[in-house]
Amino acid sequence: MLRKPLSWMVAVGLFSAVCSSFAAEAPVQQPQVFAPGVISGPAGEACPAFTPDGNTVYFDVGSMILVSHREHGDWSKPQIASFSGQWGDHDPTMAPDGSYLVFVSNRPVAPGAAKPAPGFGHLWRVDRKGDGWGTPVHLPDAVNASDRTYAPSVAADGSLYFIHPDEQGVFHVYASAFAHGTYQPAARVAVGDPAAATHDPAIAPDQSFMVFNMSDAAKKGDMGNFYIAFRQGDHWGKAIDLGEAINGKPGGWSQWGAHIGPDHRTLYYTSDRRTRLSFPLTPEQAKAALERMESWDNGSDNIWYVSLAPWLDAPRAR
Repeated sequence: MLRKPLSWMVAVGLFSAVCSSFAAEAPVQQPQVFAPGVISGPAGEACPAFTPDGNTVYFDVGSMILVSHREHGDWSKPQIASFSGQWGDHDPTMAPDGSYLVFVSNRPVAPGAAKPAPGFGHLWRVDRKGDGWGTPVHLPDAVNASDRTYAPSVAADGSLYFIHPDEQGVFHVYASAFAHGTYQPAARVAVGDPAAATHDPAIAPDQSFMVFNMSDAAKKGDMGNFYIAFRQGDHWGKAIDLGEAINGKPGGWSQWGAHIGPDHRTLYYTSDRRTRLSFPLTPEQAKAALERMESWDNGSDNIWYVSLAPWLDAPRAR
C-alpha cells in the first residue's frame, strides 16, 4: 500500500525549516561541479536526489544508485544504495519530505522473475523505513503506461512528473496527481513549445515553477537547452531559456537530468562540460589540469549546480 504524503501544512513547515538551514549559503551564480573527486568523478554521475536536510544524496552511476553522506562539510565515499545494485536502476528523485524515493528500473514486475523487464523504463517507489528503506514497489499503469518512462520528479502533494514518448516517439512531460492513496491517470503537461520535445522535468515542491529540457522534436537524442517556466493560475507561463552560461553554445555540452536542490532555489543537473584551457599553459596550470582530468574533468558526465535566484527573484508578468 502506498503511503499518503504529509499534509500541506506539515510539508510547508518542513520546507521553511529546510530553507532556513540553507539561508547562510551564498548562491552559486556560475555553474560549478558538485563535490569533484568524491561524487563527481570519472564514472559518469547523474541525477542527484537530496534528503530534505541536504546531508545525504542519492545519484546514479551507470546501472546503479549510490548514496553519500555529508559530515563536517565533507561527502563520504559513495556506496551502493540498499535497494539498488541487482537490476538496472537510475534517475532517483526524492519526495520533498524525504519519506520516499522514486526511481527508474528494469527490475521485473512479477515477483521472483529472473529476467529484467523490457524497455528499461518503469518507475518504482521505495519508502523510508526507520533509518533504512523498504522494498521497492512498482507504480501502477496510470504512471507506467510506457516501458520508456523516465525522469521522475515529485511535488509536495505527491503529484508525480515524468516523461515518456508519444505515438511518434517524441518525449513529453506528463503528470499524475496523487489522490485518495493512488496515482491518477497521467496527462501531458502543456509547457513550452507544443511542437517541441520536452524532457526531464524538475518540479518545485509547490509546483510554482519547473525546470526542464526542450529540443527540436525532429532531432532524436538531442536534449536541447534548459528552460524554466512558472505557474500562472491554471496554466504554465512562457518557457524562459536559462542562457548560455548554463546551457553553453549550440552543439556544445550535453546536459540533462534537472533536479531542484533541498533549498528549492538551486538547480542540479548532469553535464559533460569540461574546463576550457587557454594555451600556452604554465607548469602550474598544466599540473592543475592533469589533476582535474584524473579526478573528474575528462568529458564524462558529472553533476553540476547553479543558483536559480536570477529567475526566481525577477519580477514576472502574470
